[in-house]
Amino acid sequence: MFKKAIDVQAAVVLAATQAIAARSQGTFGVGGVLLDARGNVLKALQNNVVREGLIFDPTAHGERQLIDWYFAEREMGRDLPPPEEVTLVTSLDPCAMCAGAILSAGFSVVVAARDPKAGVNFDEQFSFASLPEGLREQAIARFYYPAVLGSSCFARASAGTSLKSFFIGKTIAEPTQALCSLAFEATHDKVQALLVQDPPRASLKDPATLAPSHPLVRKLKVLYPDALAYRCAPQLPDAGLAPFLLGAMEQDRARGGQGDAVALLDAFGNLLLCAPGRHAQSTICTAFMECTRRYAQLRYKLMQGASAKAQAEVRSYLAHPREGTFVFARGPDAGSHSYMNLGAYGSTMEGPLPPENQAQFQYVLPALAAAQLAQLCSRMPPLYRDTIHIDPRQVADQALIAALSDANPA
Repeated sequence: MFKKAIDVQAAVVLAATQAIAARSQGTFGVGGVLLDARGNVLKALQNNVVREGLIFDPTAHGERQLIDWYFAEREMGRDLPPPEEVTLVTSLDPCAMCAGAILSAGFSVVVAARDPKAGVNFDEQFSFASLPEGLREQAIARFYYPAVLGSSCFARASAGTSLKSFFIGKTIAEPTQALCSLAFEATHDKVQALLVQDPPRASLKDPATLAPSHPLVRKLKVLYPDALAYRCAPQLPDAGLAPFLLGAMEQDRARGGQGDAVALLDAFGNLLLCAPGRHAQSTICTAFMECTRRYAQLRYKLMQGASAKAQAEVRSYLAHPREGTFVFARGPDAGSHSYMNLGAYGSTMEGPLPPENQAQFQYVLPALAAAQLAQLCSRMPPLYRDTIHIDPRQVADQALIAALSDANPA
């Protein structure tokens, strides 16, 4: 690997190398690299959504992992440059999750290939209209799309903010640009198929019927000791959930957050997990990021190396979260963390919601008026607004709203 990448072509080659590795792994063919203010390589990472043919972490995009790596290393005492001196080079236009994470982190960005479905610059207008209005100027000031010289469909003029001064060469070769695009295109449909192979609602089994000694129950309670301690009508969280949310909100504050929490209920209304964030470790470790990652990795560990029969049992009792309900203590606002969460939610769902579960995303305490939130979601890239139809809704139970409101006065 290069120790320095002082021209854009070399930097994108590094990201493309990671994208090829991701493709060989059977996950989305995307990669990225972090550079300091002199072009030194700090870290390179590939997409890790899929490992060994199983979903490992729906949020494990190259950019998100690089950002978490950066803040985790700083937290452990490593001498790293401040965010404004760091450049993230990515083989693919960042999705909503990664764009929100990048803006939260404060990095500059160099983007190789276009993503017309999930990319934050999907329309190539460079106005970033898919972002909340307050984030657009930040994106315009930090994102750069280098020129690709030539006459093929990959050619383009440069756009975006000025490149860092250490970059001598400022263009991408057509074959490199094509490699970045094709590495993603060659993997997209295959990974999509993996993401939607879980059984439908009618085939699911209630984990509350399992004995406490059952391995699935034991593993679930290792992840979250209060798992299965609460149950409500499917998709209708009530005041009984309040103690679990309030406890996690307090943990979130203790860990450097603003007091948020996210609970995951299954298709039967059972509480599977209620998570706080870990902001002290990484500024982008929000409660939702923790919740969706931890649940996905539990399922991965239970299915890794298991027989087809054992994997089917895991999928039946611990179903894909699209069949259940995520309950956010605090609803989305127009900031970068919330935009990241909305994108990460889209990455978790990946495809359309089940027709019988359109209220999959619920929140208790609103941060925006319902009309403002709906408008924000309607401007997101096509994957989120047209395929997944992200539509956060406030919980219906007034007692649950009152319980959190009383403990968290405005």
